[in-house]
Amino acid sequence: MITEKLCLLGSTGSIGRQTIDVAKKHNIRITAISGNKNEELLYEQALQLKPEIVCTADETVGRSLRTRLSSENIDVIYGSSAVNELPMTADCDTVLDALVGIAGLMPLLSAIRADKKIALANKESLVCGGEIVKAELRHSNAKILPVDSEHSAIFQCLQGNSDNRIKSIYLTCSGGPFFGKDRDYLNNVTKADTLSHPNWNMGNKITVDSATLMNKGFEVIEAMHLYDLKLEQINVVIHRQSIIHSMVEFEDNSVIAHLGVPDMRIPIQYALTYPERLESPTGRLSMQDLAHLTFEKPDEDTFSCLALAKKAICKGGLYPTVINGANEYAVDKFLKERIGFLDIVGIVEYAMDHFEQKDLPVTIDNIANANTRAIELAEEYYRKHR
Repeated sequence: MITEKLCLLGSTGSIGRQTIDVAKKHNIRITAISGNKNEELLYEQALQLKPEIVCTADETVGRSLRTRLSSENIDVIYGSSAVNELPMTADCDTVLDALVGIAGLMPLLSAIRADKKIALANKESLVCGGEIVKAELRHSNAKILPVDSEHSAIFQCLQGNSDNRIKSIYLTCSGGPFFGKDRDYLNNVTKADTLSHPNWNMGNKITVDSATLMNKGFEVIEAMHLYDLKLEQINVVIHRQSIIHSMVEFEDNSVIAHLGVPDMRIPIQYALTYPERLESPTGRLSMQDLAHLTFEKPDEDTFSCLALAKKAICKGGLYPTVINGANEYAVDKFLKERIGFLDIVGIVEYAMDHFEQKDLPVTIDNIANANTRAIELAEEYYRKHR
């Protein structure tokens, strides 16, 4: 069913802004938006889109927006609980979750409980709470449609193949701005160097994660939950051109690939209009672009965040939450230019090595506690090494 009314979580981020572009093209009404600290952009979006609800987790921003939008017929709500409950309170048939980090988990669960169609661009919610999400889906009429380019590609390759067994999948990866570099080089890279992604226009957090390959590690975990795959069925391959967005190998050894220009509006639109394919606001793929496609193995020794994500999968339980929480802390410190690039993996590895799981079940409370502990351990590393 093509989306008619959309609740857009994370409207001020890169995915949020591109979603608005797609929504305009197809006359999709955005009835609710949420943002965080970017008050001016959230204010501009409110005036432009005229949603019924504007929501922010930041109370200071919320109070200011309530005053500034008082003459508009817009309900301004704020606080973390308001964001978490927005998918239930908004008048919408689809929720696009483009929040950053673990903050996307509780709104995702609310959308599931409200039986919404969910366009999921927040991989961390599955990294930390994948089993909980799947359990909630079993008792709901909700449906998750992936927005990540790689998982949208896998999803599209599987259309018409529900009765065919998957042998393996290939998650493609551009390799980021530092492909082929060694640790001596990485020791001196800057924030500006790291944010210069060769192919994609993305937010700062995911661009850093792409440079460390942590993003690909998270996508491996996400794939396990979305497609019920084992770790050994998931291959990561460096594909510098970002033309093939991922591939599926079936039982008969045939491989189906999804190709397209590197533009996030393609997977965003497919999630909003599924199962229909409509005219896109993006450019077209030229066959000349296919003349030189390359594929290589990732260097997990130099870019060891990918290896750490696999380690978290093998350890199981709350370790994926720990790796996510420590990574969120580390990337924030890097973007504030308080640590070096290689300190990101140092922080994550330290948190992994010092976390004591104690056989705790994966519950919402335990995820929250593990996230808090991961941040404490990350801060401990930071204090020792600054």
